[in-house]
Amino acid sequence: MLEPGMVVRHPDAPDWGMGQVQSNVKGKVTVNFREMGKVVIDSSRVMLIPVFDT
Repeated sequence: MLEPGMVVRHPDAPDWGMGQVQSNVKGKVTVNFREMGKVVIDSSRVMLIPVFDT
């Protein structure tokens, strides 16, 4: 379960860099990525990768 404040990476878009989860509502995860900006991701389709060693 992704929670606000967690840092993640998108498995299919490594060039987006790390992103911080802003919200997670009914599986729609809003992430603010360094290189891409704010993106809403359907967590049933994309498995975001948590980053623990920032």
